[in-house]
Amino acid sequence: MSNDLGDAIRSLISERGISEELVLETIRGLLMAAYKRKFGTNDNAVVEFNEERDNVNLYARKVVVDDDNYYEEVSEIPLSDARELHQESEIGDEILIPIDPKTFDRISVQTAKQKARQDLREIQKDTLYSEFKTKEGELIIGYFQYELNGDMIIDLGKVEGRLLKQYQSPRESYRKNDKIKCYVYQVEKPEHGQLKVFLSRTHTEFVRKLFELEIPEIYDHSIEIHKIVREPGYRTKVAVYSHRADLDPVGACVGLKGIRIQTIMREMEGERIDVLRYDPNPIEYIKNCLSPAEVKRVIILDEAKRSAVAVVDDSQLSLAIGKQGINVRLANKLADWIIDVKTLDQYREMDLDLETKEAVDALFGDAEVVDEVWDEDDEMMLSDISEIPSELIERLHFHDIYTVEEFVNLSDEEISELQNITEADLDKIHQVLGDYVDIVEEETNEVDEEQFLCPECNFVLTSDMTSCPNCGVGLSFEEVEEEDEE
Repeated sequence: MSNDLGDAIRSLISERGISEELVLETIRGLLMAAYKRKFGTNDNAVVEFNEERDNVNLYARKVVVDDDNYYEEVSEIPLSDARELHQESEIGDEILIPIDPKTFDRISVQTAKQKARQDLREIQKDTLYSEFKTKEGELIIGYFQYELNGDMIIDLGKVEGRLLKQYQSPRESYRKNDKIKCYVYQVEKPEHGQLKVFLSRTHTEFVRKLFELEIPEIYDHSIEIHKIVREPGYRTKVAVYSHRADLDPVGACVGLKGIRIQTIMREMEGERIDVLRYDPNPIEYIKNCLSPAEVKRVIILDEAKRSAVAVVDDSQLSLAIGKQGINVRLANKLADWIIDVKTLDQYREMDLDLETKEAVDALFGDAEVVDEVWDEDDEMMLSDISEIPSELIERLHFHDIYTVEEFVNLSDEEISELQNITEADLDKIHQVLGDYVDIVEEETNEVDEEQFLCPECNFVLTSDMTSCPNCGVGLSFEEVEEEDEE
């Protein structure tokens, strides 16, 4: 019995993944159920395992009573019978009487087995639930088995996962035992039936986990994903940014010769992925969101309603909109702005106020290069000046410097605090700005009025005062002609 029980315990632990403590508890429950079925109660039943936990004994705890007062067979034992077992037994003592499970009737044994099977199912379900609940929000690898009403049943080893039809990419198909990587988005433990593990290949978090898996800089948070938008099977856009000025987030995600992003695209069965730079400036960010199209200008129509127009060349219009509008639709979701894509002619035909139309005409001239005038009402972007290297523009953006005005208004102290911006860089920018734009400063004809001090209280006076506002003394101002000393 010792070897058989030990083998059974080890089998339950290895095959069903149940801990030893839970297996022993199940065996204890089985014996308790059989005891109760035979004797009507198990209040006085005792189950003990040996130190090796490969053998078990069942006892009945009974109280020693006088032979003449012996009435309860289940919980009492007469003194004469007790002394046959233990010669030193006395009235009131409690002794353990061994019970042989083989003496149980068939119904008692069947009841115990049913209880054990039920307990084992619940224990196994609890164990699996605890294991797979920790996998929620993570990737898991399984093997496709078959389809059921459009859903894919995936073998995950200890349980089967379900990839519902609405969470399957339209471009993917599998054969039996094909390996498949999925995102675990929900684990449920129903009151009846098997554990339910729901999988997905269309969630945006599926893409995020693939990026973390293939791109170390994202895994260690040197690069962060700002937002992911997706139309599964067709296109995905991922906005990224870096905490380090010397780390290009887009280049790191794409990888040398595109090897990193191509690995992710293969896992997504060739779905197109656009990786773009997140920018806190909405104008620059909207431009990036519409990639791979080149946007000439972004005009904010209503900041409160977050609506804007992106103006592109005629040759870029179809690329910016995308097939069936998918590119601009994803850009709207990614930027969280209502973006309307127009060519310049289409934009000029829009029903806008005169001031806005004049601003557009000023932005787009017939000449290829136009000298622009910067004043306090314009917002010329440094990125619009092609003579400034893009790498230097990125470093300025890192310090939240986007416009010409923001740059020219920097104080000496602020300039000294700019990291990764050398004096040569500053000279280059000043040279380009001097050649490319005219900085128009507001002229003033005001002349500081001459001030005087009150002879009584030293209060500051001006020449138009007739009395001191502070002490009330009367005032008189006279011009004094200074004689030239010979």
